[in-house]
Amino acid sequence: MDITVLIGVILGFGMMVFGILSGSGDFATFINIPSVIITVGGAISSAITANKKVVVFGIAKVITNAIKEPKIDYIGTLRTLVSFSEKARREGLLSLEANLEEIQDPFFRKAVQLVVDGTEPEVLRSMMEIEIDMTTSEMLDQKAFFDSLGTFGPAFGMIGTLVGLIQMLNTLNNPETLGPSMAVALITTLYGSILANIVGIPVAEKIAKRAADIEIARRMILEGVLSIQSGENPRVLEEKLKSYLPTAEKAKYEAQVQGAGA
Repeated sequence: MDITVLIGVILGFGMMVFGILSGSGDFATFINIPSVIITVGGAISSAITANKKVVVFGIAKVITNAIKEPKIDYIGTLRTLVSFSEKARREGLLSLEANLEEIQDPFFRKAVQLVVDGTEPEVLRSMMEIEIDMTTSEMLDQKAFFDSLGTFGPAFGMIGTLVGLIQMLNTLNNPETLGPSMAVALITTLYGSILANIVGIPVAEKIAKRAADIEIARRMILEGVLSIQSGENPRVLEEKLKSYLPTAEKAKYEAQVQGAGA
């Protein structure tokens, strides 16, 4: 689980509650069920209309993916690729078939299987790049659902405000109701902003960053497998793949190498 998602959302709502209680202190003033229905219900309904059926009907999986951090072991993958390269140089590409079962990542396993099967490098690259693109596309579809909440939340908040203003104008002959009616009208705009800026936009950004990380990790795997297939020197392969590592991971890897050599 990516705890930062939960921390960010909970902290965002917590700051809102703190601000309310530090001001008027009347929290009940900021709770209005019809406004919630108009804003949240309206935003979700438009998000359903705007997004793909597979995303909408798989919303439980989308939400799970939003709070579940993908396992990307850059260093472990690099070490595995280097060891495969060394083994392939000593024993040939077919020797890697014995290692297929130990590969947990389906993308990595498929790439190595294609090498063992003797697939042409151009065909292998094309097949695996299509798979990378499809994975990225699916994650961006999930991002689009939260983008929709970020877009439609404020819009429905404004719609709710307009509804409240119309109702307020109908009661202008009763000045005592103007203040409370205006407050209720503005609550929907508040709800829309909260939905967009605490949930929709931040979660969409998180999914986009995860998609980018997964794409980089898979391109590192693909480059490594193609280098193994071409018989590239393991040391050259190692230096090439280190360029794919994030700065912190690269420093950690180099520290481990230096520690092992000491």
